[in-house]
Amino acid sequence: MRRRDFITLLGGAAATWPLAARAQQQPLPVVAVLNAGTAEGMAHSAASFRNALGEAGYIDGRNVTVEHRWLEGRSERLPVVIADLVRRRVAVIATPGYSQAAVAAKAATATIPIVFGTGDDPVRLGLVTSLARPGGNATGTNFFFVEVVRKRLGLFHDLIPKATRIAVLVNPTNAPFTEPILRDLPDAAGSVGLQIQVLNASTSREIEAAFATLVRDQLDALFISPDSFFTSRRSQFVTLAARDRIPTSAANREMTEAGLLMSYGADVPDMFRQVGLYSAKVLKGTKPADLPVLQSTKFEFVINLQTARALGIEVPNSMQLLADEVIE
Repeated sequence: MRRRDFITLLGGAAATWPLAARAQQQPLPVVAVLNAGTAEGMAHSAASFRNALGEAGYIDGRNVTVEHRWLEGRSERLPVVIADLVRRRVAVIATPGYSQAAVAAKAATATIPIVFGTGDDPVRLGLVTSLARPGGNATGTNFFFVEVVRKRLGLFHDLIPKATRIAVLVNPTNAPFTEPILRDLPDAAGSVGLQIQVLNASTSREIEAAFATLVRDQLDALFISPDSFFTSRRSQFVTLAARDRIPTSAANREMTEAGLLMSYGADVPDMFRQVGLYSAKVLKGTKPADLPVLQSTKFEFVINLQTARALGIEVPNSMQLLADEVIE
C-alpha cells in the first residue's frame, strides 16, 4: 500500500470513529409514564401502552426507554417525581388515567410534551386551549369517566332496585375526578330516588375503614369512584365486598372481571393504547399543539353474573342483553 493511500485510509477511519462512538453513547429518548396505581394492578393497561408504541416502531430498550412511575396511591410524591423528569428533560411525559399528574406536569414545564388520558374536561383543567387546537405542550384523550356517572348510577339502580342508601367511595387526593363527581352525583342520585353517603379512601387501610363504616351504617351498596389506585386495589375490594355481601358498581371492566358486581365506563386499556399512539407521534416530531384531543367512544357495561348469584341478586334478561359482557 502506498503511503498516500494509507494516510487517506487512516484519516477516513479517524473521521468515522468519533461518529460511531457518539452513536453508541447517544441516550435513548425516555417516555415517562405516570400512574396512580401499582405495576401489578395496571399490568394489562401498561402492556397496551407498550404495544401501541411497538405498532409505531418504538421498542422499549431498543430505540426508546419506557420508564413507568407507579405512585401506588401516594400522590404526595408527584412534585418530586415530576421535578426529576423535568430536570432530566425526558422526551415525553405520559399520564394515562392520571389527571392530577397531567396538571402537575403542565405546571412544571411548558416545553416537554405531555400526553394525557383524563376523564375530566381538559380545557377546564387548563391542559389545552381547546379540544381541536390544544395550543401548547399537552394533548391526549378524554375518556368521559365523569360524564358517565349518571348513566352508571342508573344502571346500578336498575340492577339492585331495592337499594336506597348508597355509599360513594372517592379518593380525596384525586381532586380532578373527585370534585366533579361530588358536584354532579347528588342530582343524579336524587333523580332516581337514592340517598348517598360519601366515604373517603386513599390508602389500603382507609379502604378497609370505608367498608367498616358501610357495614356499621347499614348502607345497601357501594358506588366506587373512577380512580387508578382503586383499580390497582381491586382484589382488596373483591375480598371485602364478598365478605360483607355488598353489591358494587365500578368504573371499569377490570374490577368486574376481578369479581365486583358491575361496571360501566370507558375501555381503560384502549385509553392507554391511544396515549401510547400519541406518544409515538410526538417522538416522531409532531407537536402536541398539532394533535387534537381524542374523545373515547368505547364504553362497556359489564355484569359479573357469578357475583350476582352469590349475593342473591336476580339479573333480568333485559339487563343481560343490554350488557356488553356477562361474566358467568
